[in-house]
Amino acid sequence: MDESGRSAQPRSGDDEAAEQHAGPPTPPAAPAHPEPPESHGASEEPREEGTAHTPAPKPTAPDPAAPSDRPSEQPAPGEQAPAGSGETQGTPHQPPTPDLHPDRSHAHSAPERHTPAGKRPPRPPEPRSGLLMGRPFGVPVYVAPSWFLVAALITWVFGGQLDRVLPELGAARYLVSLFFAVAFYASVLVHELAHTVAALRFKLPVRRIQLQFFGGVSEIEKEAETPGREFWLAFVGPLLSLVLAGVFYLAMQPVEPGTVPGVLLAGLMVSNLIVAIFNLLPGLPLDGGRMLRAVVWKITGRPMSGTVAAAWVGRALAVSVLIGLPLLTQSGALGSTAEDNVGMDTVTDALLAAILAAIIWTGAGNSLRVARLREHLPELRARNLTRRAVPVHTDTPLSEALRRANDAGARALVVVDTDGEPVSLVREAAIVGVPEHRRPWVAVSGLAQEITDGMRVSAELAGEDLLEVLRATPATEYLVVEETGEIYGVLSAADVERAFVKAMARPS
Repeated sequence: MDESGRSAQPRSGDDEAAEQHAGPPTPPAAPAHPEPPESHGASEEPREEGTAHTPAPKPTAPDPAAPSDRPSEQPAPGEQAPAGSGETQGTPHQPPTPDLHPDRSHAHSAPERHTPAGKRPPRPPEPRSGLLMGRPFGVPVYVAPSWFLVAALITWVFGGQLDRVLPELGAARYLVSLFFAVAFYASVLVHELAHTVAALRFKLPVRRIQLQFFGGVSEIEKEAETPGREFWLAFVGPLLSLVLAGVFYLAMQPVEPGTVPGVLLAGLMVSNLIVAIFNLLPGLPLDGGRMLRAVVWKITGRPMSGTVAAAWVGRALAVSVLIGLPLLTQSGALGSTAEDNVGMDTVTDALLAAILAAIIWTGAGNSLRVARLREHLPELRARNLTRRAVPVHTDTPLSEALRRANDAGARALVVVDTDGEPVSLVREAAIVGVPEHRRPWVAVSGLAQEITDGMRVSAELAGEDLLEVLRATPATEYLVVEETGEIYGVLSAADVERAFVKAMARPS
């Protein structure tokens, strides 16, 4: 690569050997779906906040925010560091680069895109998350397999209650109970659609709605820009649940209480009221926690301060649920009698309280981690994470290519054609898999991945824009170019992943 920036093509490793330059160590590495989306859920229980993709375990890595004007000088992939350099990355004993997209093929799998470097390619289809029920407002609605388990549980529990109120129904009470379970989750869907409509109104993309164990989740991909929008985005869900409770209450008035319609309407009214009240509790990950976050954000001017306050209130709420819910049921404060609160009922109450507390505690912790990531995300810059590269022709033996890269202090290989135009990138994992004694007889072309338009990344990309481009085109290496078209180097997905994990772990 031309360090002076006078050429649009990288120079050979022999030419670059005489020009060593100082640069920061290559920072760490980026997950397949790095940014957990904002989530808003409605249920009698809380929901976890956008934790569908868990980053890899944190490795030791340098600071990704270290300034740099050029890719870092490190040993060539698969070669030992020069004596006395103290650098151990990229040695022959290094394990293969992990595939960040195990569910997608990264070898020539990306379709041709005619998108200029640095622009966002079209988003690939999201992975299915259950049974697709429809696309209201263009947002897919999925029913997770866990919903069927909960629906069966609701059918069994509500059927037992119907046996006391309407014993003449017999076995038909379970059909009525199943109808109640479906109607209740339809109410939850309305709650989630309220979040979705508000998000679309604020021009925030919504990835999907999912009905699952203990409620639903609206996966909103970006954070609201102002505390006011954050407040209303959270409040509309409980508000719609309160409206539904009122609608069912009004519908009860002309209906005789001891009938099937009367019991169903009463049950739906109470369940929506519980959903609204529970979600208004002021702790993350509940909607009330988001409202509290918005208030603290408005007062302090810092979103992170609001997240910390609401998350700790959420953790206190989790402890209160764990201890308080069994005590309330035992005392009869929830409408049960002493005779009802013995044996299996006591165990069930304790188990339900433990599940609720765990979900709230985990969701609060996830909210803190996501907020910490967003605070540090701008530090992930393609320019700082890029590895220096040397050009080689298709028929160059691997051993010779690695010698040139090592002499130039580079860590990546770009295969060029006879005109010097880059055509493919040599995959680091493929280099590691070739024994050293065979490298003189293996051409680099056999270890390379063709460069598609989606694999050309602007050196100016950073933060969410960078992760969005990498997520749109799964690959292990990307060609990094300047705005002028000059080749800057090679970006390894493994380096971005390590930097991403380090950003998640760094305190605010």
